[in-house]
Amino acid sequence: MSSAASSANSFLLPDRPSDPTAAVLSYLIPGLGQIYQGRIGKGILFFVCIYTLFFVGVYLGSGTVQLKHGDDVETYTVSSNVYLPDTAEQNNPFHLPTLAANLYNRPQFAGQFWVGIAAWPAIWQYLTYDRRQEQGDPLLGNFERTPSEAALNAVHTSGDKLLELAWVFTVVAGVLNVMVIYDALAGPAFPPTDTEEDKTTR
Repeated sequence: MSSAASSANSFLLPDRPSDPTAAVLSYLIPGLGQIYQGRIGKGILFFVCIYTLFFVGVYLGSGTVQLKHGDDVETYTVSSNVYLPDTAEQNNPFHLPTLAANLYNRPQFAGQFWVGIAAWPAIWQYLTYDRRQEQGDPLLGNFERTPSEAALNAVHTSGDKLLELAWVFTVVAGVLNVMVIYDALAGPAFPPTDTEEDKTTR
C-alpha cells in the first residue's frame, strides 16, 4: 500500500503560485498574459478568437437609418452597441447611485467590460458625455459613444434585426476573456519539470 501511495503521489503536480501579473495582462489584452508566460500559441489563439468575436459584434451593432418627417429627412446613427447609457434620471426604480443605475439599465456592459482595453472607450465617452455635442470626443469621435434615445429607437425599429443579436457577440467575448484571465492566473497546467529546465539551461 505504501509503495502504491508513493507511486500515486509522484504523479501529483506540485502546488503552483498564481500569476496576477499575467492575469492583469490578459484582462488588458486577451491572450497577452499567456504570451507573457511563454504560451505564445495559446495566447495568439485567445487574442484572435476573442477580438474577432468582439469586433464583429461591434460592427453588427452599429447602424444608420434615415426617416422622413414631412419634407425633412432625419438621419439616426448608433455607432456601437458597446456603451454605458445615461438613463439614470429616467429609470432608477431602486434609487441606486447614478453609475449603478445606468448599469442596471444596460447590464450587457458588465460582460463587455471584461474584454479589456477594447471596452475602455465606452467608459471615457460615458464620463465625458454631453448630449448637446454632436461630434463626440475629439480623439474617439462617436466610437462607443452613448447614443441618443431617438437614435436607438429609430435604428432598432427600422434597422437590421442583427442589431438585436450583436450585443450577444460582445458579451460572450467578455465572458470568454474571464476564463482566459483565470487561465493566466492559474498558469500552465503542466509546468516544465526539473529535468526539462536543466536541459534548457545547458
